[in-house]
Amino acid sequence: MQQGGKAEGRTGRRTILKAAGASLTVAGLGATVGGCGGGSGSGDGTVTIRYSWWGAEDRAERINRTIDLFEKKHPKIKVKTDFQPYTDFWKKFNTQASGGNPPDVFQNAIGFLRKYDAKNVLLDLGAQVKAGNLRMDGFRAGLEKFGEVDGKLLGVPVGSNSMALVIDKPVYTRAGVTPEQGWTWDDFDEAMTRVRDRTGRAGDSGMYGVMYLYDLYLRQNGRAFFTEDGLGFTEADLTRWWTRAEKGVKSGLFADPKKVAQIKPRSALSAELAGSEFTWDNFTVRYTSEGKSEYGLAPLPTTDGKRTGQYLGSLMLSASKRTRHPEEVARFIDFMVHDPEVARIMGYDRGVPTTRAQYDAYTPTDPVDKAIAAYEESLVTAGVLEPITPHPNGADICEAAFLRIAEEMALGKRSVDDAVRQFFTESKTALAG
Repeated sequence: MQQGGKAEGRTGRRTILKAAGASLTVAGLGATVGGCGGGSGSGDGTVTIRYSWWGAEDRAERINRTIDLFEKKHPKIKVKTDFQPYTDFWKKFNTQASGGNPPDVFQNAIGFLRKYDAKNVLLDLGAQVKAGNLRMDGFRAGLEKFGEVDGKLLGVPVGSNSMALVIDKPVYTRAGVTPEQGWTWDDFDEAMTRVRDRTGRAGDSGMYGVMYLYDLYLRQNGRAFFTEDGLGFTEADLTRWWTRAEKGVKSGLFADPKKVAQIKPRSALSAELAGSEFTWDNFTVRYTSEGKSEYGLAPLPTTDGKRTGQYLGSLMLSASKRTRHPEEVARFIDFMVHDPEVARIMGYDRGVPTTRAQYDAYTPTDPVDKAIAAYEESLVTAGVLEPITPHPNGADICEAAFLRIAEEMALGKRSVDDAVRQFFTESKTALAG
């Protein structure tokens, strides 16, 4: 990790974690914080705010260019930067917040809003909206509501994404499969069988640990992975889901988990172990860089041929309750989500721009970015997008447990029943606060 302003070069180190939706185990905060602090000022009226995010060097280079632009337009506000890989970011953030010295503004995600709000870490930006320092109009597809929790504005979206089925297009063509909006899970099973039988490849990389896919499946059936204060499904529900996944592996419809583990960090799709993989749409660039084939985005299977359960997820910018400079922080966030030049610099690095001004300012020329934009537009046109319930305090721990336990089960270290019991045991503890 490197930290500092322009004079220090704002350079960073390379990481393998770039994309928005990744979530792993995060250590809990040990103390509640309050009051005010953070940031700094000088005798000439110039203030300095601290901005932290997770990502790789290429993201840092883009963000630093946007900060240069911000400082030119706001010469009385200086920005010190700090970035790390995903897990290192949250470890450091927890330490800073516990010590009463969190960054003034930082990258955030839906799974952490209630967690840090409950610990009195996050600034309600609503007052800055009322003061005219932060605009919450002009957002696409209802994204302005994404960072609201219990009437408080705790995060402002900077980029959107949604779950998709990434497919190896030549494999699907050889299998004679053409996914269309409204296809069902029965259609999906039939497609997996065709891919297996006609191409000699597993249909999909496997569904064990894709928590957000399971969330959409639950939403298709009138439930959700999380409610406002806990889990929205039963042990019997999860047993059925993981049994389905286990049967898919045994029948060859899903890739062999042991082979998938052996080729990490490559994906099963790009390594040609499977013909498709469920993931976030803006992860598509991964497959293009790793694999040799042509990849595309397909619609999600449905239960009833209509409801996908989808929503636009997003990375967000949040502010510290301890900042001494809430107005300057609000102006910085406003700039980052509304200024057209920021969109031209960032592209789709953090997802599709959330405001219409930025969305219109950046016209992707890369085939992958074009496909992502077209996919999200198709979701809006199809009218399938729904609101998302903010995750409860402890959701990040539940998500990490889901991923870990599902992998243990996939590798034969746990039975389905044992895995389900273990997940609910750990989740009960995490959600108890």
